[in-house]
Amino acid sequence: MRRIPNFVLLRAFEAAARLESFTLAASELHLTQSAISHQVKELEQYFGRPLFHRRNRRVETTSEGRRLHESIGRVFDVIEAACAEVTLDPLAQVLAVHCAPSFAVKWLGPRLPEFMQAHPNVTIRLSSDAEPADLARAREVDVAISYGYAHDRPGVVSRALGTEHIIPMCSPSLLQEGVPASVQIGRMTLIDSQLSRVTWPGWFALNGLEMPRGPRPSFDRAALAISAAVDGMGVALETTRLAERELARGDLVELGAGAFAPLERETHFLSYRVNERNVEKVKCFCDWVLAKAGLDDITEVEPRG
Repeated sequence: MRRIPNFVLLRAFEAAARLESFTLAASELHLTQSAISHQVKELEQYFGRPLFHRRNRRVETTSEGRRLHESIGRVFDVIEAACAEVTLDPLAQVLAVHCAPSFAVKWLGPRLPEFMQAHPNVTIRLSSDAEPADLARAREVDVAISYGYAHDRPGVVSRALGTEHIIPMCSPSLLQEGVPASVQIGRMTLIDSQLSRVTWPGWFALNGLEMPRGPRPSFDRAALAISAAVDGMGVALETTRLAERELARGDLVELGAGAFAPLERETHFLSYRVNERNVEKVKCFCDWVLAKAGLDDITEVEPRG
């Protein structure tokens, strides 16, 4: 047996911690306030430590209670989602997509409503992480979109989602009229993307320019670096694919368009299992992503391994 407390006690605790009230938790669970109080007290006895600070009209989690609630809350979300999937239409299909965070926010997310409208029987369950999913091990994932590289595994097809243009981009408010771009970029604050495969030292070497020595703010997500550039913090070296909306709105502009050496890289990769290539939910999603990226559908690709 699993060494966990009674589920009823955990349910009472989760509701009370989320609502910060025994009374509201009782109302939500259709119990009395006294029942919630007793269930929470029994859980505290199980752990041997208090989980709440009791105030006059509200309760507040202790540090231990807060840690428990953060974990329990995620578990309850997963349980709720799993139960919701069971009640889906019999024809409905759930597609688990694992995606690089910035790609999910800046490129995939804004386009998903279009996919959902075209494929109403496919329910997307999206997760994100900077580390690429290994489809040979992560059996719960149907399709992966990774940044930088994809795991090369027998039975898994991985395709680059085309080449991406990587440019220095900044707020138009930082531009100085009449000053050469090569001079301006040497005066600007350079924004680093920690996980980027294209770095400022490499870019300056490519363009035969001396690398400035000033402080460089650093972000672990491309989306954060792009946002910082929009806010006028400095100049970011990012792909136009992820900054397409900011560039289209004029929130960002390319610094020195045509003045610097062009830089293109394959940076995002779509992966799926060979034996699932014709599964309807996998095929329609992969074909849609590839079409949006201007590429052929998955039936055109010969599997490796």
